[in-house]
Amino acid sequence: MSQEVLGVIMLIVMVLAILLGFPTAFTLMGLGVIFGFIGAGPLVFELLVQRTYGVMTNDVLLAIPLFIFMGYIIERAGILDDLFRSIQLVMGPIRGSLAIATLLTCTIFATATGIVGAAVTLMGLLALPAMLRANYEVKFSTGIIAAGGTLGILIPPSVLLILYGATAGVSVPKLYAGAFIPGLLLSLSYLIYLLVRVYTNPNLGPALPKEERTVPLPKLLRMLATSFLPITVLILSVLGAILFGIATPTEAAAVGAIGGLVLAAFHRQLTFQNLKESVYLSMRSSAMVCWLFIGSSIFAAVFALLGGSSAIEQFVTGLGLPPTLFLIVVLIIIFLLGWPLEWTEIIVIFMPIFLPLLDRFDIDPLMFGILNALNLQTSFLSPPVAMSAFYLKGVAPKHITINQIFAGMYPYMALQLAVMLLVMIFPNLVYFLPNLLFE
Repeated sequence: MSQEVLGVIMLIVMVLAILLGFPTAFTLMGLGVIFGFIGAGPLVFELLVQRTYGVMTNDVLLAIPLFIFMGYIIERAGILDDLFRSIQLVMGPIRGSLAIATLLTCTIFATATGIVGAAVTLMGLLALPAMLRANYEVKFSTGIIAAGGTLGILIPPSVLLILYGATAGVSVPKLYAGAFIPGLLLSLSYLIYLLVRVYTNPNLGPALPKEERTVPLPKLLRMLATSFLPITVLILSVLGAILFGIATPTEAAAVGAIGGLVLAAFHRQLTFQNLKESVYLSMRSSAMVCWLFIGSSIFAAVFALLGGSSAIEQFVTGLGLPPTLFLIVVLIIIFLLGWPLEWTEIIVIFMPIFLPLLDRFDIDPLMFGILNALNLQTSFLSPPVAMSAFYLKGVAPKHITINQIFAGMYPYMALQLAVMLLVMIFPNLVYFLPNLLFE
């Protein structure tokens, strides 16, 4: 049996094992060692050590636990509760004010952390009861929470983009700069859609009753000053330091983590319990990412050693696809992979398979990363396995069905696809900021 055939068999076994529910990271490592030993002998053990050490000394990955910690400590400090309430009061006279407050809070939370599950769950507990009490339509209410919660995949400081940058060898600051305009454009498209819906059908999202939004101006300003202003300053400081080259992503993430602690202390929520939970959740998420990265690194190295990458490259180039069609096919494949797999698994397992093909089709890895961040957002909202919907279902009242949540998400899927198309037609939406800041 040739090594190329062995590599293809290894890939097929890996996909089957993951779909059957085996632990992804250890499946990748185990298959890498087993097939590597069959194909290359004891050399695989040296490769195992080198790859593990290489991942553990990757400075870029240090930013992941720090950004995750920043998100968790801000969440547990109750800052988002105050933020949501203050935006809700400011928007009170406008139709759909609760939905607008939800979207803006999701957008701000997305820039504080890239944790989709935390954003959807928290806003489901915070905003959904308020919208239902105000007689908002169920599908309208659940749709904006499920869609708004996925913005953290794309909007910096996205953990997905850090992991993609480490996998693809692309500058994380450039990825952040490239994602900034598409992320804001996506959030703006959600806002326009909300406003059009509530002004064409006022029953979907009525304005807050006057008695609920009557708050003295000094009190409202104080609420904004203690919720909106501090978190905005923190986010702009972290992103500004990265985008203007003042600090590396890791250094900026450290500043963000300290800033999160300061905000928690300011709100008198820096308790031992909150700190312990934030550290525990951050370490659990970070350990999962690092083990996945180690497993995928070993798997990818053995796969390339056996000639699997060459076999796939020869097969794809033999199809004679033009670059645009190749890109669309890859996006469809990754979209479908987003049903059974988490985005972390897709980035660290399947991206290394497609990345070597980009040069042959003259596709920029920066553009490829931004398009796939948008693509995975769409996958998060796509039935039958829409992770965002199931996060929300877990905290929604029992009378709300999963099909109602699905129905509320479909318009946002269409908007995400529209923004992807715009980015492909007008690539300067991605390249404008990187070219302005880094060239």
